[in-house]
Amino acid sequence: MNMSNEDYLDYVGKKSKKSPLWKDCVFAFLIGGAICCLGQLIQNGWMSTGLAKQDAGTATSCTLVFLSALLTGLNLYSKLARYGGAGTLVPITGFANAVVSPAIDFKSEGFVTGMASRMFQVAGPVLVFGTTASVVYGVILMLLKQWG
Repeated sequence: MNMSNEDYLDYVGKKSKKSPLWKDCVFAFLIGGAICCLGQLIQNGWMSTGLAKQDAGTATSCTLVFLSALLTGLNLYSKLARYGGAGTLVPITGFANAVVSPAIDFKSEGFVTGMASRMFQVAGPVLVFGTTASVVYGVILMLLKQWG
């Protein structure tokens, strides 16, 4: 079969399934918005415990990272992403998912050669260290302000 580039593109265009762009955009908007609303609810919850707005923001970030990692570990984040698409890439939850996913995928290869090395290889040191450090420093700062 000898096709020109134009003929091939025509052929592929006819055989390809059309992307439901508007539906995908609406779901991304709704799921991303729901994640942001959940973040706001969590922050309001932390503030109702007596935390200042800035400390509640730190606690909210830590909570969202934890929830995202937990949902990734339970294989629920990927199911949410199937419908929400780019809406699940809300920075803090998307980063946590990007760090945890490769660790889970390669855990059978061992802790160092599997989980740790793949986590650094796929997500990159900046994501891993940035997310981990923000959680650790946020918790320490929150505890120091509460106790001192």
